[in-house]
Amino acid sequence: MSAIQSFPQLQETVARLFQSENFLQQPAELYAPIDYTLQLGGKRIRPVMLLASCQLFNGDIAKAYDSAVGIEVFHNFTLLHDDLMDHSPLRRGVETVYRKWDENTAILSGDAMLIMAYQYLCRKPSNRLHDIISTFNNMANEVMMGQQYDMNFESRDDVTVEEYLDMIYLKTAALFNGALRIGALIADAEESQLLPLHTFGRHLGLAFQIQDDLLDTFGNVTTFGKKPGQDIRDNKKTMLLITAIHKASPSQLDELQHWMAAPESDEKVEAVRAIYNSLHIAEDMEQHIASHYQQASQALESINAPDANKQPMQDLMQHLLHRSH
Repeated sequence: MSAIQSFPQLQETVARLFQSENFLQQPAELYAPIDYTLQLGGKRIRPVMLLASCQLFNGDIAKAYDSAVGIEVFHNFTLLHDDLMDHSPLRRGVETVYRKWDENTAILSGDAMLIMAYQYLCRKPSNRLHDIISTFNNMANEVMMGQQYDMNFESRDDVTVEEYLDMIYLKTAALFNGALRIGALIADAEESQLLPLHTFGRHLGLAFQIQDDLLDTFGNVTTFGKKPGQDIRDNKKTMLLITAIHKASPSQLDELQHWMAAPESDEKVEAVRAIYNSLHIAEDMEQHIASHYQQASQALESINAPDANKQPMQDLMQHLLHRSH
């Protein structure tokens, strides 16, 4: 195999892959929103994960390039539809597709991206292609389930921490695990190696989503890429809100429920933030995040692979741990 690429080198490789792809096809009405979305960049963590997983098991990452593009296309498909369902005006600091074009475009271009993801996954023949497509199908189904649970929770006031963690596993960690497993399959990794890899992806994904919830509430619009506080406006049952409900005094709970019943406004966001601050919710979230990162790190250490192969994954974890968007 070729030399192990570092985390920054993997990021550069993924950037080059997207620069070399032509997403602007005909009809332009269908493909221009796809090109617009994919050329915005973003973190592109999932394709980096896929390539890092492939080389973790001494695979040739060149054989994983198409799958890496495919997993990012799928991720962005989910964002087009999520933004529409959540009525989010900004994504990565610019207008979302449904706002720049219209709702029908976001639906249809998103659907085309789902098909496009399959096309990339099937580009290079592999003796593990059946397993790769099966992994992708399971992952995609879990992501859809997670999105539905997330929407269900909006109308419930009794969501538990356990239910929340199950939901974000499906919505976020399942995609991490899908990317990691596909990369390992391309490297022809043994099945026994995939269990600790799954544990690694699970805890990394949970930490990532809790951190995302924290940034949504307390992040800066310049670095976060969208207006903070949207979860509060939408009454999303995040770990922050669930923890606050359990920690609040009777008077704080009454105030919190008052604001949850209130319409969207900046005043609502500031009031709920103030309750979170009084309950030290951000500190609680930091502890949860640190715990999941530690468990992810332990799972990575347990994988039977050379330390040099693991280093890009460790650097990836540090990058995510200290991110601001």
